[in-house]
Amino acid sequence: MRIDIITLHAVQNYGSALQALATQELFKEHGCDVKIINYVRENVRPENLFRTWGKGNPIKTLVMVPTVYRWRKVFTDFTRTKLNLTDKIYTTDEDFHSYILEADGYCTGSDQVWNSKWNRGILPCLYLDFVPENFYKFSFAASFGQEKISDEEVAATKKYIEQYNRISVREDNAKKIIEERYCMKKVVHIVDPTLCVTGDFWRKYESQRKIKEEYILVYNLNRSKEFDQFAVKLSKKTRLKLVRFCTRYDQFYRPGKSMLVPEVVDFISLIDNAKYVLTDSFHATAFSLNLSTEPICIYPKEFGGRLESLLVLTDSLHRFIKDYNDFDVLNRPVDFEKVNNILLTERKKANDFIETVITDIKKGIA
Repeated sequence: MRIDIITLHAVQNYGSALQALATQELFKEHGCDVKIINYVRENVRPENLFRTWGKGNPIKTLVMVPTVYRWRKVFTDFTRTKLNLTDKIYTTDEDFHSYILEADGYCTGSDQVWNSKWNRGILPCLYLDFVPENFYKFSFAASFGQEKISDEEVAATKKYIEQYNRISVREDNAKKIIEERYCMKKVVHIVDPTLCVTGDFWRKYESQRKIKEEYILVYNLNRSKEFDQFAVKLSKKTRLKLVRFCTRYDQFYRPGKSMLVPEVVDFISLIDNAKYVLTDSFHATAFSLNLSTEPICIYPKEFGGRLESLLVLTDSLHRFIKDYNDFDVLNRPVDFEKVNNILLTERKKANDFIETVITDIKKGIA
């Protein structure tokens, strides 16, 4: 049985690349042949990255030059070697007109595939608009990344959502949106694909340890002076080395030892070997919980609901700090035995969902 999956694997984001790998491997474990549709959004195509990040400012564009070239190598190497991509790259609606429909089922994968703000608009291909209605369609841990969506967005996407045979989403808010705004009741809430596999699964991919001594890993996607100041104070209070995972070269000056645009597998290793992970990132938190590393979480200004949903699910909300004076978080450890038991249950839900999809397809449901 062949499953074709479209997701955000090519957005120069560590979590996005790794969730694509997890999704692929999960379906392979169920005996499926998997193709990741090599969809590359217009604004993240290699030739457009300078314009996307420079925003017309020649100085910003110049600053981003080394980062963009590094991204090309890091993420292209990972996706080419770890993902079973289609030979053709798809970007525009016209590109998808020539997509050959050879799969038994078509899947909208995980990550913020239905987040119109993150994606700079509604992207019909991520709703499988290029697949005719008589083919089997489903979503696997899809996310809106927002607590609410507009009436206009519902109206524009309802015709696509209604064609899905099965829908699973990544957050409880997304489940509520599908049920209340689209009036569809058979919606399953499952965890992110990176949590559907075990910590030991990820350790098979991780690189060798980079930092010998104990350290606090900082993975900060939303720049903040207060965040940086808290990181420095946390380092002094714990007497632990501060290591910063820099997703861009121009972040080298921020506090901590800079790990400049590491390989994708280094993301796993640096989290696995840290004492604490200070982050505003959903995937950094997910990997921390999965690898039994204590996260210290600060919600970003936008799209924080998915992070809160994960902490609530794993009974780890006490790892969230409400302000930058909350150093008591060091005295509120995660009960990792409890987290692992919760994730065990959640993995069964995800695997049951996949088995339901496979059964539907075998029965010829479409």
